[in-house]
Amino acid sequence: MNPACVLVTGSSGYLGSQVVAALARRADIATIALDVREPAQRLPGVTYEVADIRAPEVDAVVARHRPQVVVHLASIVTPGKKSNREFEYSVDVDGTRKLLEACGRHDVKRIIVSSSGAAYGYHADNPQWLTETDPVRGNQGFAYSWHKRLVEEMLADYRASQPQLEQIVFRIGTILGASVHNQITDLFEKPRLIAIQGSDSPFVFIHDQDVVGAIVQGVDSKVTGIFNVAGDGKLSIFEIAARLGKHCVVLPAGLLQAALWLLKKLGLTQYGPEQIDFLRYRPVLDNRRLKEVFGYVPKLTSAEVFELWRTSRQGKAK
Repeated sequence: MNPACVLVTGSSGYLGSQVVAALARRADIATIALDVREPAQRLPGVTYEVADIRAPEVDAVVARHRPQVVVHLASIVTPGKKSNREFEYSVDVDGTRKLLEACGRHDVKRIIVSSSGAAYGYHADNPQWLTETDPVRGNQGFAYSWHKRLVEEMLADYRASQPQLEQIVFRIGTILGASVHNQITDLFEKPRLIAIQGSDSPFVFIHDQDVVGAIVQGVDSKVTGIFNVAGDGKLSIFEIAARLGKHCVVLPAGLLQAALWLLKKLGLTQYGPEQIDFLRYRPVLDNRRLKEVFGYVPKLTSAEVFELWRTSRQGKAK
């Protein structure tokens, strides 16, 4: 029997490279790694393709390899200094649209998409624990959140118009691991943590290896659908500060909004007043459907994966 073919977009990224490595260890899978740039390391048995997710060449890659499963991880998570909203939209939304069109043309059986808890949006009326039946209301003020919402709306349209293309959509919490570095960990690296008056700013974390494990399981699983991917439990900004041995500076939302407005206008920060909602209305993901329906149980809780990151960070500082 020929091995199943799985194509991974965003394969040179932090998560993508780990997914490719996990798939490459399986003799029953032929792995195609697609990214806009050459990989830092080539793994034996993996076929590497270089193409922009927005380019016509992506259709040619799908046509050439005829994958049964596409794992779509290509998106702009942490924009570069020269990035802009138009570029990010073209990658996140237009790139996904073109990939879905290619999947439809070339009889891809299943697509696994990395969405985000950010798709729910940062809203004062979010329930304490968000489930997959809650609406996606990604905020237009946050490019990443808004684009995840638009992509999920596109996927919903495809589920209605092209039901033969099976979908697994993972709404992923904040990813942490021994070597992860992102916008969230940047907040935790500050000498003091910022808290918004009246908000606990809860965080749900997921180990990078649990995300990889869920994706790899999705390649074979008979189950499809939408699943929150997060460890059990949550940590408030105050609990995080205590674990880091740091103090929280509690500021009124209005004061912090005014300060960010001024600093951004002066070019002293990339963050605007909209970041206040990012901190005070954090989406907290209920993972019961992941465990009970999809059948994947994260190996680490939110607290455990945070401790893994914290101890790894302390080891590097020595």
